[in-house]
Amino acid sequence: MVIELLQYNFVVNALLAAFFASISCGIIGTYIVTRRMVFLSGGITHASFGGIGIGYFLGFNPIFSAAIFSILSALGIEFLSKQTEVREDSAIGILWSFGMAIGIIFITITPGYVPNLMTYLFGSILTVSKLDVWLMFGLSLLIILIFSAFYRLILFVSYDQEFARTHKIAVNLVNYLLISLVALTIVLNIKVVGIIMVISLLTIPQSIANLFTRNFRNIIIASVVLSFVGVFTGLIFSYKLNIPSGASIIFSLVIYFVFAKLIHLLINKLSIRRKTKNFELIK
Repeated sequence: MVIELLQYNFVVNALLAAFFASISCGIIGTYIVTRRMVFLSGGITHASFGGIGIGYFLGFNPIFSAAIFSILSALGIEFLSKQTEVREDSAIGILWSFGMAIGIIFITITPGYVPNLMTYLFGSILTVSKLDVWLMFGLSLLIILIFSAFYRLILFVSYDQEFARTHKIAVNLVNYLLISLVALTIVLNIKVVGIIMVISLLTIPQSIANLFTRNFRNIIIASVVLSFVGVFTGLIFSYKLNIPSGASIIFSLVIYFVFAKLIHLLINKLSIRRKTKNFELIK
């Protein structure tokens, strides 16, 4: 069945998008989960809708305008929460609602036919173009290069920013760089699972990996693999059941999380039982 599907260009584009989405979301998602920035990422995700609306209104590719809008929103949240008295959750809430409002206003006042927003809200990996694939490839390559070159700095900033500052690391600069990468990752993966569910691709695989390891590098590797498996499984479900690809991808990842959690609980139970037996033998 897979070989037959590969005869279609849109399927090849979808698989390539799945592969590059797995790399970008696997790496960036590990940083998000480690820094406990899930709510922040959700704010950036919904704020990107403002950029999509502006793109439609001005008549150019909404992904480019969403990328610019999301990066500015991410930097704005980072600046407001660190340099002013505005709390981070308040800044996120303000820009989250502002982005959604801007998007709705500009799409409403756009002359002519109102575009179908389902692709951006819920994703449609089967509609990704060659340009989308190339953009995702470029993003994945950029993320790999940055994380390879500055791995130790990112590791310090992810786990202990105060410790990083004592070693004269430019923590604020690293934060601004990484939050910009988070915004780009969110925007370029909107076509895969959509605005509403992209945060799941950035957190579920990492949460599964985190059940079995605390090593940052191992979480990244496992997250990339789990992301691709989840996206591929979701595509199969979508094809077989004729349901939206974004929803089926997230559903697949949640099922994997449930199985992983059950396995983790079983392992812990067996470990406790083994320790109890060893303690009884010692007595």
